[in-house]
Amino acid sequence: MYKQFGKRFFDIIGSLVLLPIIMIIFIPVSICIVLSDKGNVFYNAKRLGKNGKVFKMYKFRSMKMNAPDLRNEDGSTFNGEDDPRLTKIGKFIRKTSIDELPQIFNIIKGDMSFIGPRPDLPEQINKYTSEDKRKLEILPGLTGYSQAYYRNSILMGNKFKNDVYYVDNISCVLDIRILLVTCKQILGQKNIFTGIEVIDKGNGEINDTSESY
Repeated sequence: MYKQFGKRFFDIIGSLVLLPIIMIIFIPVSICIVLSDKGNVFYNAKRLGKNGKVFKMYKFRSMKMNAPDLRNEDGSTFNGEDDPRLTKIGKFIRKTSIDELPQIFNIIKGDMSFIGPRPDLPEQINKYTSEDKRKLEILPGLTGYSQAYYRNSILMGNKFKNDVYYVDNISCVLDIRILLVTCKQILGQKNIFTGIEVIDKGNGEINDTSESY
């Protein structure tokens, strides 16, 4: 019952309650982003959603315009503490996870949930095993099991396993635990950045491909 109806009900109620508060944050953050390099406020990232449907995930732009696309050896997006692609305001909103706040609109639209596997880049589906693909059975989340307990400290393959574990164990109690642990992680600013060796995929048009969570 919770998986089919409860999660979506709480997503809608939670979004409507938080929206006025988040909008207050939007204004000063948007101004700072524009003043930092006169670029776009938002970055619309293509991500894999439920059943493999590709959708646009909204984020505050934290990187310089037309920054190169860097990936870790496992194909995941690079997220380094001294990443030169980050703007000054970008580094702050990345550390505090403020850059993820626009995803409240994805939740309202039904593209995402508050809790669920973090959405991957569309091309990552080619690296999924048949078991990994089960993470696409549910809506991706603003935060999830891996992000709450490990954030960016584990490799992609382990994240996929944790995502499938969540799919098999969804409950209201587990979602509450994930939400509380996520808040603790953000406040403690633990495991924000990856320490994995990076490969340069070359210059591209992708402005911001990394994750805060």
